[in-house]
Amino acid sequence: MPQSDSARPDSSPSGTSPSGSSPSGSSPSGSPSSGAELRRTLGVGDAVVIGLGSMIGAGIFAALGPAARAAGSGLFLGLGVAAVVAYCNAASSARLAARFPASGGTYVYGRERLGAFWGYLAGWSFVVGKTSSCAAMALTVGTYVWPGQAHAVAVGAVVALTAVNYGGVQKSAWLTRVIVAVVLAVLASVVVGCLTSGAADAGRLDVGVSGGVGGVLQAAGLLFFAFAGYARIATLGEEVRDPARTIPRAIPLALGIALVVYAAVAVAVVSVLGPGGLGQATAPLTDAVRAAGAPALVPVVRVGAAVAALGSLLALILGVSRTTLAMARDRHLPSGLAAVHPRFQVPHRAELAVGAVVAVLAATVDVRGAIGFSSFGVLVYYAIANASAWTLSSAVVSRVVPALGLVGCVTLAFALPWVSVVVGVGVLGLGAVAYGVRRRLVPR
Repeated sequence: MPQSDSARPDSSPSGTSPSGSSPSGSSPSGSPSSGAELRRTLGVGDAVVIGLGSMIGAGIFAALGPAARAAGSGLFLGLGVAAVVAYCNAASSARLAARFPASGGTYVYGRERLGAFWGYLAGWSFVVGKTSSCAAMALTVGTYVWPGQAHAVAVGAVVALTAVNYGGVQKSAWLTRVIVAVVLAVLASVVVGCLTSGAADAGRLDVGVSGGVGGVLQAAGLLFFAFAGYARIATLGEEVRDPARTIPRAIPLALGIALVVYAAVAVAVVSVLGPGGLGQATAPLTDAVRAAGAPALVPVVRVGAAVAALGSLLALILGVSRTTLAMARDRHLPSGLAAVHPRFQVPHRAELAVGAVVAVLAATVDVRGAIGFSSFGVLVYYAIANASAWTLSSAVVSRVVPALGLVGCVTLAFALPWVSVVVGVGVLGLGAVAYGVRRRLVPR
């Protein structure tokens, strides 16, 4: 059983050498010792906005329909379960990010607390799953902006946002502020339009379990994916000012705001469509405002969905490039990707590589229907985060939240549709094989 940090202040975390540095050349705090560090420019407000840009993204426009189809009248129970698990993950991530304020998020935490393999598995599931999600978000933008040229618009969006990220994380934070403001305004119009219409009926908000316990858990797993953006705050830990103070404040604040927004939108939409109608809706928010007798809001919602997808794409590219940087530092990916731009202080090669891969995927294939494993991968990622947080203290009280988060993640992961589970397990297995081959071929 791992001891608490206070019980062994002079010992090295799992995965470090006796000298106190990790195999990657990172210090025990998780910061790179080479001097090729990113610039700490993000404050609490910036971090909250980046988290919101990830969470209040395209998911709110699409996730409610499948979740209602799975849970029926248990939709709000599913939202509650997702929120509880997300809170546990957020609390664990905040503690770990304050202790290891380096780029990479759970890749770094798993490596330092559980060992190199578990860190690698978290990083692998994140990079592979989220790269597909990037392409899907880019195609979502293309579909809303110009359906006949969706692939071309998707590539243009990827190139533009990669350029913004290349110019520095502050530029990304500024653009995210604009995107979040637009999306919140659109969602507010949907909520007001639905709740003030004659079509709204409070009787449709009755909470039940018509979809069964399995349906509620499946809905929670689907809705959790939309909450998972707070990981971006932890992933950017190396670019946050005073991370021990900023990250533990920013993560729960961003999560709390997102939960309020999601709950308000869910209540408004269900009050008009009902759980059954919402479950059958292909474009839930558009169908809701149309049913509420506000057809003028339909184009507004479409614009909001496109902007939200842009926000998700921007945050995803940020997160994947920082995890790529951390894995490149450990040579799980080509070491050249660990370079930091001397002027902009960003992982410019990692950003360009991620942007190039996403652009190719967006230009050549339609991955919107083939990323079910992404939810599975995100839940595995957070399961490793909670297991890492468990090792931070031997006190029973300190272990309640990570234990609940770990059990919740595993439960929701295997409650997802079986195709998502099978594909997710296959992707993780492929990563484990690659890890084993690399250990045999590359001398330690």
